[in-house]
Amino acid sequence: MQDLLQLSTEQQIGLLFVIVFGVLAGLTTWATLRSLGDAPPEIQLRHDRFVRELRAMWIGLTTFWLAWLSGPIGATLLFGVFSFLALREFITLMHTRRSDHRSLIFAFFIVLPIQYVLVGGQHFDLFSVFIPVYVFFVIPVISALAGDPGRFLERNAKIQWGIMVCVFGLSHAPALLLLDFPGHAGRGAFLLFFYVLVAIVAYFAQETLSQRLRRRPVARAISRTFSLQAWALGAAVGGLTGGLLFWITPFKLPQAILIATIAAAAGNIGEFVMRALKKDAGVAWWGNRASVTGAVGLLDRIAPLAFGAPVFFHSVRWYFKLTP
Repeated sequence: MQDLLQLSTEQQIGLLFVIVFGVLAGLTTWATLRSLGDAPPEIQLRHDRFVRELRAMWIGLTTFWLAWLSGPIGATLLFGVFSFLALREFITLMHTRRSDHRSLIFAFFIVLPIQYVLVGGQHFDLFSVFIPVYVFFVIPVISALAGDPGRFLERNAKIQWGIMVCVFGLSHAPALLLLDFPGHAGRGAFLLFFYVLVAIVAYFAQETLSQRLRRRPVARAISRTFSLQAWALGAAVGGLTGGLLFWITPFKLPQAILIATIAAAAGNIGEFVMRALKKDAGVAWWGNRASVTGAVGLLDRIAPLAFGAPVFFHSVRWYFKLTP
């Protein structure tokens, strides 16, 4: 530990990426060897799903590595692109009318850029209320001026919901890079790495436990596997992961476990909510075809991050009384 602490911040972050890339390389080698033999159809189906998830993790980790290399501004732009693509997936499957085009143009080309400019400029107080307050009132005004009252409330609620999840929620992730902890300047990348890894581990833990516990689902019409027990255990696994990583953050061990548990619980319950939205839209996944992630859709990959990021960000700011 003393040797690690003597390394510079850039060297420590680089070492973390080397370790994680090494783990993924080991998993990829294992998956490749497993694919060489014959397997029953059910096991082969699970293996194929694991390979798709592994491919998505490779692309996601490579993207985060490039974001770190490009600095806070590059990471903010990168997440802005993610928000644009995720919002596009969301809106594509929602019922909209021609009269909604003005609101959608406003959402994509005005709200989204302004939100990320506020993040990049570290205007945290304003970016926290810009969408929930100002955009919340402006969107229905624009829709009303279009003169179409048909399904007015439903149409506007869908647009505002997409903006909240895909833009407001996800924009809190790059904001973690810009939090200024006394005595920990320039270590925001560790905080983002901490949050993303906690969210990913908690999600996969919950999915695995949901299949193995076989408890009564809490909402069968939405998911036949989601249970409160698996959700709680997944959050606990996320908390333990945060505890193991406390040394790369400004947190002490109990703080890391508590904050990671809260973020993991929020992310996993958020992913469950997105399943309800997909059921309502009548689709099994976001996006009409496989996305560049190699999985099913970008929004499926980032849903836990989008829900958990605001909770994590504001919990950290409130607990440590951080100011812009």
